[in-house]
Amino acid sequence: MPKKPTIADAQLILQLYDLRREAEMRKARAWYVGEFFPESADDCLKVVWAMGTRENAWMRQVGGYWGIVASFVLSGVLNEELFLAPPFSGEMFLIYAKIHPYIKELREKMGDPNVFLSIEKAITRTKWGRDRLQFTMKRVETMKQKRKANP
Repeated sequence: MPKKPTIADAQLILQLYDLRREAEMRKARAWYVGEFFPESADDCLKVVWAMGTRENAWMRQVGGYWGIVASFVLSGVLNEELFLAPPFSGEMFLIYAKIHPYIKELREKMGDPNVFLSIEKAITRTKWGRDRLQFTMKRVETMKQKRKANP
């Protein structure tokens, strides 16, 4: 039986939310959510291998943040139900949905089977999470189409 959410869980969620408001993190999140729309693993790798660029730093910052938070859930530090609530983790689903179609190839080409792994595990270990990922992937496709129609 999953542990019930505690006041400490709620406090941690609020602290994690507050970290997302830091100025550079806001820029990183805005870029990843609003501008980064890869069409292939190679599109992702262009950013991954572009060390020293702001896009590379932003990808690492956003991916690292959500990877750390997901690890809290996977290790039992943070209540999964609170974590998966869309007002908190919706962005994580969006950033992962953008790379999900290419994740296997991305891991192979990077030679790292752990790239985005904690995020993937946190998202896919429940039926609700898997369903939400499918929903979010459809939303990402709609976002891509609208972006192409209105460059």
